Amino acid sequence: MKLGSLKEGGRDGTLVVVSRDLSRAVRASAIAATLQAALDDWSNAAPRLNALAAELDAGTASGAFALDTAALAAPLPRAYEFVDGSAYLPHVERVRRARGADVPESFYVDPLMYQATSAGFYGPRDPILASSEDWGIDLEAEVVVVTDDVPMGASSATAASHIQLVGLVNDVSLRGLIPAELAKGFGFLQSKPRSTLSPVLVTPDELGDAWRGEKLHLPMRTWINGAWFGEAETGVDMQFSFADLVAHAAKTRPLGAGTIVGSGTIANEDTGKGASCLAEQRTVETLRDGKPSTPFLKFGDTVRIEITDGAGRSIFGAIEQTVTRQAPRG
Repeated sequence: MKLGSLKEGGRDGTLVVVSRDLSRAVRASAIAATLQAALDDWSNAAPRLNALAAELDAGTASGAFALDTAALAAPLPRAYEFVDGSAYLPHVERVRRARGADVPESFYVDPLMYQATSAGFYGPRDPILASSEDWGIDLEAEVVVVTDDVPMGASSATAASHIQLVGLVNDVSLRGLIPAELAKGFGFLQSKPRSTLSPVLVTPDELGDAWRGEKLHLPMRTWINGAWFGEAETGVDMQFSFADLVAHAAKTRPLGAGTIVGSGTIANEDTGKGASCLAEQRTVETLRDGKPSTPFLKFGDTVRIEITDGAGRSIFGAIEQTVTRQAPRG
């Protein structure tokens, strides 16, 4: 099934079940007011939501309506936790090689991960807000999973059973602010603003054989200002599965229902597939030409991120945003 949230009913939106073709939806308020409420009681809510999804796709759901993507908030407008990994090591290897550094052996057995911003997510058509182009505004096209309650110390095998939803995220980065923050030795803060979730999140069974080994196996397609930018393969060169990433996050603490776990920027050894972030493209250019030539995003630029199935049908809906100036507030 596919789940989304309308921009109504308060800060956490109103839960809707969305048809497989993304054209129609029905409010699920009789089951759960919000997606977070559904995840809090997933064992009871999921079967009822599945039944409603079957009615919607059969054309028998009462109250169904035509879906306007612009009316959607992020499926989880805010989450208790968002942890983001860096599971695609070709990206890490290239970035480090560009500055003359090797990849530590530990990176191949112990995932990189940081605590990301979760207090608010942009909806799929909301603008990317920034106050200065000098901040180095960048997109990062990633896959995410959402869990139910995960016990502390869960193994990868156990963690796999707690992955309930899959989606996309544009994990916006401000590259110009990152070096100074990392130099402090305390991690990201100002350089990682709000991110954007795909119009819907889907249960793994919706993905068929494209979901195997707790990885998604489809191309991540990105466009900037309508021009093709990349279609990196999500199932290729992913060093750690989502089960591994969830288990890593839960090593010393339980994860609450609604925890979002990100894959990190999709990147392949084959650079002919394009890139999923501007920093990756600029690194490829630096290694090839001695300097980057692709600029970071400017005000007015548009970004589109989408994954389609083998028949060209959008699975999660498209993230489509415009970079917009946010005037500083006194």
